[in-house]
Amino acid sequence: MAKVIASQVRKGNVVEINEQLYVVLTAENFHPGKGTPVTQVSMRRISDGTKVSERWKTTETLERAHVEETEYDFLYDDGEGYHFMEPNTYEQISVQDDVIGDAKVFLRDGLRVYLKTYNGACIAIELPQRVTVEVEETEPVVKGQTASSSYKPATCTGDIRVMVPPHIGAGTRIVIQTEDRSYVERAKD
Repeated sequence: MAKVIASQVRKGNVVEINEQLYVVLTAENFHPGKGTPVTQVSMRRISDGTKVSERWKTTETLERAHVEETEYDFLYDDGEGYHFMEPNTYEQISVQDDVIGDAKVFLRDGLRVYLKTYNGACIAIELPQRVTVEVEETEPVVKGQTASSSYKPATCTGDIRVMVPPHIGAGTRIVIQTEDRSYVERAKD
């Protein structure tokens, strides 16, 4: 266990509170004009999957558990869970739906992710910062509309909703941020 201050807690970290382990789902620091800065954290208890929310002063200390972080390639999902393979040893691991959570829309065959394990059990997934997806549906390109003027809604592979520039049409492959699902650029492949 290592001590960290609340403002350093990030998504995917594992913290110990009252002898229970929690995986951090979201962590936000708030700095009001008056008053004490606080860190608002949403977590899932590892033992039973219960979600809880906590708020600490940014200077309070927490116990952070040591978690192994290993690279895996996504293979497929079925009724038993999501299956990943370690690229060097070819060892396979199955991960439950509650651990994957919202990340499931980004999982594609061969996508390289980091799985965080504690005592041999997978407790969190870390996606790459950017992924390439294909635009499946969007409004048609409007002639004369400039790229800087506005963005239009698009539906991509995996039913991911993204706002894209006007020149992007259906069938175009684009790069998006996994954290906030924002458009980055047209894919170069």
